[in-house]
Amino acid sequence: MVQMVTELLRGDGHEVFPFTNGNAALEAIESIGPELVITDLYLDRTRAQGLDIVNKARSLTPPALVIVITGFGAVETAVEAMKRGAYDYLAKPFKLDELKLGVQRALSYSEAVSENVYLRKQLKKKYQFSQIIGNSARMQEVFRMIERVADTDSTVLLRGESGTGKELVARALHFNSRRQFHPFIPVNCSALPENLLESELFGHRRGSFTGAINDKKGLFQEADGGTILLDEIGTMPPLLQSRLLRVLQEREIRRVGDTIPIVVNVRVVAATNEALEQRVKDGKFREDLYYRLNVIPIELPALRERKDDIPLLVVHFLRERVHAATGQPFQVTRQAMEALVAYNWPGNVREMENAIERACALADSNLLRVDDLPPAVQRLASGQSSDTVFATPEVSGVRTFGPASAESPDGTGPGASAPAPVHFGPLKTFLREQELTYLNRALAQTGGDKEKTAALLGISLATLYRKLAGEGES
Repeated sequence: MVQMVTELLRGDGHEVFPFTNGNAALEAIESIGPELVITDLYLDRTRAQGLDIVNKARSLTPPALVIVITGFGAVETAVEAMKRGAYDYLAKPFKLDELKLGVQRALSYSEAVSENVYLRKQLKKKYQFSQIIGNSARMQEVFRMIERVADTDSTVLLRGESGTGKELVARALHFNSRRQFHPFIPVNCSALPENLLESELFGHRRGSFTGAINDKKGLFQEADGGTILLDEIGTMPPLLQSRLLRVLQEREIRRVGDTIPIVVNVRVVAATNEALEQRVKDGKFREDLYYRLNVIPIELPALRERKDDIPLLVVHFLRERVHAATGQPFQVTRQAMEALVAYNWPGNVREMENAIERACALADSNLLRVDDLPPAVQRLASGQSSDTVFATPEVSGVRTFGPASAESPDGTGPGASAPAPVHFGPLKTFLREQELTYLNRALAQTGGDKEKTAALLGISLATLYRKLAGEGES
């Protein structure tokens, strides 16, 4: 039997390790680390050894799938093996096609599980807090808050202008919590009319209104165990506000046309770009719902309020782009960077990302210049007061911010011209500016990963946070 199965599976291209002794299989299984184990339940005439192999295979990291083979009439033994984690069983005598089909199904399932684990790890990596770019004091406050509340079930209210990254923060909260393996459901409350929004959120029973031809699960049910993001919560109609209040109070929903409540386990994250307090005063938003949502408020600053983060964001948006013709990574001139910093970005980070994408599409080379930027940004490239200009000494000629150019560290070398006159100030201020520039470049190189940056610079993570916050001396 072992020889037949081995030749069959090797013929299909599988790597097979055959054993005719239960003890030998138990000793070797950990070092082999198989994806799939096929075992008879009665090895050496004892059922116990077959179940031992099932247990051993399922204890591996990652666990191996198991197909058990058992004699006709011993189905209760196969059921016990299934309870211990076996994937499937075959009763003897079986056809070879049945075995091949069982192996194919098991390996397809294993591949799907592995891919799912990989994708979830990638999602978690993508939505790590370190992927939210910002070293300014305002953003450090945001980071500290979301790190403290990510793994709680408390309702969070994200406040900030459009384009400040509220959904990104909501996803980071979800994928860094124990709910990460359950759904994250974003809902734009302003995108649907009232009657459709109610059905989308809470579901409906068949026949509850015209067009309801089937029962429908609502998004709160779809998000069970996970997180639901209610974006632009301030636009929610009054009737739905009262129903949402009940969900937050009772942790249960009621479908349209149904009288039976359904218990849901969902964390609610709400987001708004409006002043909800004013809408409460105007009678457009329920005061009791406002207090239910405002358990943990997180204010996301506008980009104009954290201009120190603009160079980091620019480098971040350029990091994975290359010039279509040259295949070279993009860089940006200091003059263009000064204009980007000077602009107020009413559309915040979203507007900046679009501006960088536009500049990369229009650029003649991999070096972005002022002429490649949107007209509103170009107008700020000259004649600006000193407090709106990028905080490093201005140098005439073309220089780039970010990866090393043809210049030497002091601004001399091929392509660099003599420096313009510099207005000297306190040495401490100059050294602080140079240190920040150096830290920002290191952060850009690691994609904003602070742990990697600290290791790259040979300092502790606490020291890096302290230096970025402006505490201590160089």
